[in-house]
Amino acid sequence: MARVVRFYELGGPEVLRIENVDMPAPGPGEVQIRVKAFGINRAEALLRSGTYIQTAPSPSGLGLEAAGIVETVGEGVDGFAPGDAVSVVPPLSMVRWPAYGEIATYPAELVVKHPPSLSLEEAAAAWMQYLTSYGALIDIAKLGREDFVVITAASSSIGLAAIQIANMVGATPIAVTRTSAKKRALLEVGAAHVIASAEEDLEARLKEIAGPEDIRVVFDAVGGPIFEPLTAAMARGGILIEYGGLSPEPTPFPLFAVLAKTLTLRGYLVDEITSDPAKLEAAKAFIFDGLMSGSLKPVISRTFSFDQIVEAHRFLESNEQFGKIVVTV
Repeated sequence: MARVVRFYELGGPEVLRIENVDMPAPGPGEVQIRVKAFGINRAEALLRSGTYIQTAPSPSGLGLEAAGIVETVGEGVDGFAPGDAVSVVPPLSMVRWPAYGEIATYPAELVVKHPPSLSLEEAAAAWMQYLTSYGALIDIAKLGREDFVVITAASSSIGLAAIQIANMVGATPIAVTRTSAKKRALLEVGAAHVIASAEEDLEARLKEIAGPEDIRVVFDAVGGPIFEPLTAAMARGGILIEYGGLSPEPTPFPLFAVLAKTLTLRGYLVDEITSDPAKLEAAKAFIFDGLMSGSLKPVISRTFSFDQIVEAHRFLESNEQFGKIVVTV
């Protein structure tokens, strides 16, 4: 038996329950992990509330990333043994492979022996943010030296990862956040510039920082009305990569900016990387290099205990966090 988090109805954090369930042994090609920490992601709140791209059954588990100790391995698994410290690459389905629990089982190809310099809490906070940012900025946009990149929702874990990756490749990260409350913290973690979108004219500030049309890459989690000032400040041939949808308002299609500047507006999901073995290996190598060199270092906003899972989700939805929320088991 193991304790896991599940929910039986859609709703707020209060629908989450901790239950004891029987955990089957790992099947062929699988690794079973005794979880020591797991990261909290916005996608899990969306699944819980019924607004995610995947529909939750009843009951449903959830969770996309974890770190812990190998408990046992299934038939045909090489390279892992009981006692190994490992972390997990986000699976294609958190319903099929949930992370919120004392025990979790994953296909061996999604299990990673992370750099020993990382604590288990840091390892549980690493893979979703860095793989998401890598896929958008490096694999798709080919971000490089002398590029300007605009990063919205910059104080989220993915936003901070994007800032670190931009600096790692010599690009200039421009962080966009709603108010100036987190401005100093964003500058301290490597943002070259910070714009408070609720307090400043976003288009004017972008053009002031980067020139009238020098922003080639935008990495956006928000959508909504922000599309118009973002695209108005972009360079000809630029690309806006959308990976979220935090705005409750409709997202306008900036027709004339797209036509005049031949812009690319592209939707993106991290499983473009995790479902492609070659791309995943390239991503792992890039992220390992960054973690080993210290160029990439997970920022943990706050840690909760397993019994505080409801409070952890409430904190996520408060939007007060700066970096990743982690739960220890």
